[in-house]
Amino acid sequence: MTTYKTAESVCAGHPDKLCDIIADSILEACLRKDKASRVACEVMATKGKIIVAGEITCSEKIDIRYIVRNVLKEVGYNSLKFLIYVYVHNQSADIAAGVDSALETRNGVNEQYGSVGAGDQGTTYGYATKETREMLPLPLVLSHRIVKRLDDCRKGKLIKGILPDGKAQVTVEYKDDTPVRVKTIVVSVQHDKEKTQAQLRTDILNNVLWQCFEDFPFDDETEILINPSGKFILGGPAADTGLTGRKLMVDTYGGLASHGGGALCGKDPTKVDRSGAYMARHIAKHIVWCGYAKKCEVSISYAIGKANPVAFSINTLGTSTVADEILAIAAQEVFNLRPAAIIEKLRLRNVIYSDTAVYGHFNSCLFPWEDVNKFSEFRKAVEKYADRED
Repeated sequence: MTTYKTAESVCAGHPDKLCDIIADSILEACLRKDKASRVACEVMATKGKIIVAGEITCSEKIDIRYIVRNVLKEVGYNSLKFLIYVYVHNQSADIAAGVDSALETRNGVNEQYGSVGAGDQGTTYGYATKETREMLPLPLVLSHRIVKRLDDCRKGKLIKGILPDGKAQVTVEYKDDTPVRVKTIVVSVQHDKEKTQAQLRTDILNNVLWQCFEDFPFDDETEILINPSGKFILGGPAADTGLTGRKLMVDTYGGLASHGGGALCGKDPTKVDRSGAYMARHIAKHIVWCGYAKKCEVSISYAIGKANPVAFSINTLGTSTVADEILAIAAQEVFNLRPAAIIEKLRLRNVIYSDTAVYGHFNSCLFPWEDVNKFSEFRKAVEKYADRED
């Protein structure tokens, strides 16, 4: 059976991504000053204005305006052309109380890592697939490559006349759930007035697309659309208002796996939208890495102020060699799902969060949740429960 799967990614200068980078840079600065910082930072970018709002509790003062201007400069915008407004206050005392003293502790249950409650409620999802070495869907991997290459070409001046805003989208043809060819490539990139469409197309083909598709080439029948709307001179916040958390599919699995709806960027790791999503991915990747499934989706549900999740499940989408129930039991034995344990295991108070804000949260082997360092322990647990089932 032939199917088509599509995913997109965006450049660092895309207005929504600009906001995500600012939010995570503020989080990062807070954690450098105070590892116990609580941060829920939201950013809005529009023509000539950056607005930062949210709840931030940090023992030391953070120069938010300096951070914003530095990000604007790094991404490629003139920071002097923006007015910066900051509206932040401390985390709600009610939320802080639930996080600082979990429901289990308040009920007299003393467990390791059980004293810290989840900073919010909701379901987080993790996904992994065997189709790429990154264990991510191929259309998403290819889209990330394109926008990263665009940013590198702009910064390194390999392509003259392109500007910070841009995006890419790739459609891949699948047969029997296996990728076989690239059907469509869409690239839209901001450019200056002097850049012609013909020059832009030649530059993108020669300096971006050939390099990004070396290991999975496009063919003569692949539809390649470069700036299909025509000229793209006005871009960034001047053309399109940006907000944190509006590129959730870019951040995660390209819309090709489930998503709970909670944004990741700008949130400290007590917020399970972030830490739970990282642990769910960590577990899903272990299952595929160990060869128990070709693809896998993990879901973890939390209640605010409670340490233990209220639900956990594994779905290998009909591709497993071991029953999903056995994988779920083994995973809960090996991986501690309480927020405090996740923070410690994945070193979430030491992550360079601004690196996660663009090109996806699961697209670098340097992120701790991408490490499959518990594969031996997990295999032993699966074998133990599989033997009992037999």
